Amino acid sequence: MALRDSRAEAENRNGKTVKVPEGLWLKCNGCGEILYKKEIERNLYVCRKCRYHFRINARVRLSIVLDEGTFKEYDNTLKPSDPLKFEDLKVYSVRIKESWKASSSKDAVICGEGLIKRKRVLIGAFEFGFMGGSMGSVVGEKITRLFERGLDENHPVIIISSSGGARMQEGILSLMQMAKTSAAVARLKERGVPYISILTDPTTGGVTASFAMLGDLIIAEPKALIGFAGPRVIEQTIRQSLPDGFQRSEYLLEHGMVDLIVDRKDMRDTLSKVLDLLVPEVPAKSARGSSRSKKSPHAPN
Repeated sequence: MALRDSRAEAENRNGKTVKVPEGLWLKCNGCGEILYKKEIERNLYVCRKCRYHFRINARVRLSIVLDEGTFKEYDNTLKPSDPLKFEDLKVYSVRIKESWKASSSKDAVICGEGLIKRKRVLIGAFEFGFMGGSMGSVVGEKITRLFERGLDENHPVIIISSSGGARMQEGILSLMQMAKTSAAVARLKERGVPYISILTDPTTGGVTASFAMLGDLIIAEPKALIGFAGPRVIEQTIRQSLPDGFQRSEYLLEHGMVDLIVDRKDMRDTLSKVLDLLVPEVPAKSARGSSRSKKSPHAPN
């Protein structure tokens, strides 16, 4: 949460007014500490005091886990339409245009390929700044295409989720993406192609109820909100108070819903080690003419 410091005039100890430049400071949502923005950026948008993980956009997230300069984007011409002519407080088509300007993304997910310590992966990252990372028909299509490419090329797939769930403005078309993406994951599993799901704050709704919880390995960032319905809705439904930490990463790890909790600074190293285990390199001599060479995406030519 940025402090309201743009062009504001503040009094110093001598009673003189000074202008505070905009965007220099951030307030930590975890501990309330006032933090220097440049310092937060150097620490991968993590509070040094309480380890709170700030929400970050998709391209920053990709730059953290991938080798520098290796990302190649897929399907970047796909963009949402308004087939239902949906209108609530605003027309859906207007919301789309506003989200384009606010996030500089054409929809709520960016997909492509890159290297993690020289290991090729297919990867997608959600853009929460685009309508809360909600999943509509374009998001579902891009993720499904990524899974299918992983199937065709026998390469591991990584999805980094940050989403409020299915996009209500697309109605049933949005809900159909849950089945579509889940079916694509099932085909990956049948072929034995690794799929790693990374859950960040927040991962909720139809994304949680579909591909986000179907990974061979499910990793979460610390204290991320992960669930289907929100805690307030659940409390009103069951008319009971929820336990402390309910729907947070640590609670889900304790109850077997996620496999690992990994700090943002350790994510790249952790993914590299996991890929070494799931997709070991095959020596050139043993790979020639063998069925194993066809299954290993990292076998030398």
